[in-house]
Amino acid sequence: MTQSAPPSQESKALKVTGRSGFVGAMFLMATSAIGPGFLTQTATFTLQLGAAFAFAILVSVLVDIAVQLNVWRIIGVSGRRAQDLANTAIPGSGYVLSGLDVFGGLVFNIGNIAGCTLGLNALFGLDVRVGAAVSAAFAIVVFLVRRAGVAMDRIVIGLGVVMLLLTTYVALTSSPPAGDALRQSIAPETVSWLAIATLIGGTVGGYIVYAGAHRMVDNGVRGADQVGEITRASVLGIAITAVMRVVLFLAILGVVSAGADIDETNPVASAFTAALGDVGRIFFGTVMWIAAITSVIGCSYTSTSFIKVLGQWVTDWERWVVVGFIVASSAVFIVLGTQPVNLLVFAGAFNALILPFGLGVLLWVAWKRRDLLDGYVYPKWLLGLGVLAWLAAFGVVVPAMKGLAELMGWA
Repeated sequence: MTQSAPPSQESKALKVTGRSGFVGAMFLMATSAIGPGFLTQTATFTLQLGAAFAFAILVSVLVDIAVQLNVWRIIGVSGRRAQDLANTAIPGSGYVLSGLDVFGGLVFNIGNIAGCTLGLNALFGLDVRVGAAVSAAFAIVVFLVRRAGVAMDRIVIGLGVVMLLLTTYVALTSSPPAGDALRQSIAPETVSWLAIATLIGGTVGGYIVYAGAHRMVDNGVRGADQVGEITRASVLGIAITAVMRVVLFLAILGVVSAGADIDETNPVASAFTAALGDVGRIFFGTVMWIAAITSVIGCSYTSTSFIKVLGQWVTDWERWVVVGFIVASSAVFIVLGTQPVNLLVFAGAFNALILPFGLGVLLWVAWKRRDLLDGYVYPKWLLGLGVLAWLAAFGVVVPAMKGLAELMGWA
């Protein structure tokens, strides 16, 4: 396969054109990364590391920027999804990449549904099964409305802004030791490679790294003449994610530093309640549900974009394949009754293992397959930055595997 197939009438409902094609892609990337796993991982590692967690955040953000700059530019200039580029450059590798990302996306989406239930339970006391069904129904409606692409982009943008504002208020209220956090972002008292691996995996691992770029290409934004906008959108998307990570970290750090007793089984809810009392429960429920439902939308859309490697029929029935993915994720959660916190940390670490493979293939395209970029001369400095990020991704594989083994009780 050398080109992404043209959209059918069914998939055109998911397409958005103009500058909104960049904005929608940017926020889809950011809100896909800012899911319940993002919240849980940040809270869990803040409890473990305190202000020293700032170092892990800084390292992960730098790696995230290097990765996204390359992924967005390679996919954007070529106008082809990652699996199509991979199959053309190294026959069969696109199918492997798709399989890994769809499986990683399924694991993440089960966690996303779990996050939805946590949020609705905090807000309305809903049973987890009812919360899963209600949230899945909401996401399905988004994809079944007449102009699904416009609806999806507007919903993730609007909800993303609300989530950031609420979390910022909690951070301001909890009065965190910002000076200590700033100092330890450069000179940490302790370093956790598992934390770094999990953050990278949860922000640019697995399907997440391709969410914005695939959305951009599906919106018809492609070609070397769009490089400037592609670069700005990729950096802004990561910036939104980084701001949310820092704000959430500071919110929880303030509570922990004040000596509050945090429940490790639901650290985000416990921290928000400690900061704001009963209002904190409402804030937590709202932020958690927004983070989870926007991630359900982003994960389902992006995972389906990888399933398109199976043939044109996926493009022809795109919205219904997305719906099927949402239903499958919800059904697995309801049947298994998985524990949200461990599952979400597991998902981040697992997706960190996938990152080196897909990024390596795309960097190979940039280096050796100029023909796939329509003759575009790829900047050497950017390729070098990508290689450094690729090496860093490899560097977190061992701690990620060790962390997975501990979570699963294998070590």
